[in-house]
Amino acid sequence: MTTTIIRDIAVEIEGEGEDLLCIHGLGGSSNTWTPLLPALQGFRIIRPDLPGSARSALREGGLSIAAYVAALEEVLRALNIDAVHVLAHSMGTIVAQHLAVQSPRKVRSLALFGPLTAPPEAGRPHIEARAALARGGIANLQEIADAIVKGATSQETKAQQPAVLALVRETIMRQTPEGYAQSCEALARAQPAAIEQIAVPTLLLTGDQDGVAPPATVAAMAARIPGARHVVFQGCGHWTPYEKPVLCSQELEQFHAGITRQTVEA
Repeated sequence: MTTTIIRDIAVEIEGEGEDLLCIHGLGGSSNTWTPLLPALQGFRIIRPDLPGSARSALREGGLSIAAYVAALEEVLRALNIDAVHVLAHSMGTIVAQHLAVQSPRKVRSLALFGPLTAPPEAGRPHIEARAALARGGIANLQEIADAIVKGATSQETKAQQPAVLALVRETIMRQTPEGYAQSCEALARAQPAAIEQIAVPTLLLTGDQDGVAPPATVAAMAARIPGARHVVFQGCGHWTPYEKPVLCSQELEQFHAGITRQTVEA
């Protein structure tokens, strides 16, 4: 594994094979995908920290979904990559959808964890309020992290997987206040992509207790994307790769194997 800095974006690269781009969500990092790495053998895995998150610096002009898409396209150009398979989580799934619609030749497949097209209108003010709270400093980030652990993980995870709770909490607390605040603002202002135009194999995965990406909402998304499949994990909240890594890995392996079979048959 190597870490490369591409215009202030920290990018971890490992493995050999077709290129696979991993896009984390709000408050995430390249480590969102660490539990799933064994299932990604056979790919060259590209895991950036989005601008303003984890080890990547903020950029002038603020953050937005469009800015994230542009930053990822910069990374792909710098690595001389024409097309990638994509994994994404939460806010990252919005970025992935826009990338797939805006640059369809660059995306070979989509596997979206805890997916949403955009925040519901009623939720946007709360995300903006979280941005303001984050700007209060590291003590407030701890408060945010504790609230996310409580509200975004399943009852089963809280009862049986204390290490997952610690990981989610640490992930949020390691963000910078301003970086997290601007990331919140990017999410709060996100608009949907025209997902009916997505024409690549697509897998949507969520948890039965995911309040950000409820099963009914994810089913409705799948119905709008030609040929998409959706999976609901029982006893799982919003942090799908952390809460259900084995099941996520199994679904990914099956999904990617199916793409390979289709390519060979074609």
